Amino acid sequence: MFGYVTVCEPELKVKDLKKYRAYYCGLCRTLKEDYGFMGQMTLTYDMTFAVILLSSLYERIPELEKHRCKIHPVKKQMMLRNEITSYAAAMNVLLAYYHMEDDWQDERKVTSLLAKSMMEGKVKKIIEAYPRQSRVIRDSLKELSECEKENCQDIDRAAWCFGRLMAELLLYKEDIWEKTLRKMGFYLGKFIYIMDAYEDLSEDKKKNRYNPLKQISEKEDYEERMVQILRMMIAESTARFEQLPCLVDVDILRNILYDGVWNRYNQIQSRIQEQNQAQMKKSKKSEEKK
Repeated sequence: MFGYVTVCEPELKVKDLKKYRAYYCGLCRTLKEDYGFMGQMTLTYDMTFAVILLSSLYERIPELEKHRCKIHPVKKQMMLRNEITSYAAAMNVLLAYYHMEDDWQDERKVTSLLAKSMMEGKVKKIIEAYPRQSRVIRDSLKELSECEKENCQDIDRAAWCFGRLMAELLLYKEDIWEKTLRKMGFYLGKFIYIMDAYEDLSEDKKKNRYNPLKQISEKEDYEERMVQILRMMIAESTARFEQLPCLVDVDILRNILYDGVWNRYNQIQSRIQEQNQAQMKKSKKSEEKK
């Protein structure tokens, strides 16, 4: 469900793209150091965004390091890290752990049970350090699981669960920015959930899996309604972002929120156009044969 909150590379300056990748590599390095290979496997672009956002908001200057890794064994890569990187890494692992727990409870996936067992010791420490976030993540994913069991077609109810989860993740600490960060995270979380459901709809229909958009997708104006909903969610989130006093890396943050979040939507639309064109060509050839 993650991977939507990323940069739009063609619209980003070279220096900003390098800095963004340094934040991403810094998060990857922290996951490996603190949680091992299993932790590193939970790396997401979305939590990289959280690192940049919270570092900018709280004026936490990251330290620049250079390291080699398995993906880049020859040349050392630039990495940016601070205490917020450690927070984001912990949240990454916690999310993955509870997701695996749900997979085991709902579908009895042995792979999820094994991975969950390997992370259990370190996750207990995260829960002790971040009880508020842990409780909300667990409860939100449980509610999502209930929606799935009920085959709930109320997209607002299902998206609310993930919005609540994302709101808690962005709340690094409870202070004067709490209300704004919660609202920003809430609508961003709803956007992520709805975009994920939109992208997976075709495959979910084929495999008879749960998707809260199945009923609405039967309506003639489905595509128009979806883009309106998505625009409304991200507009609410960006409106709250603009209320925050973020000055450092603001160009990267705006690139992500105004352009990058639409990367997958644009890819989906391109695929739909290609499929429609292929269908038109096929129909035209059939008519010519007649």
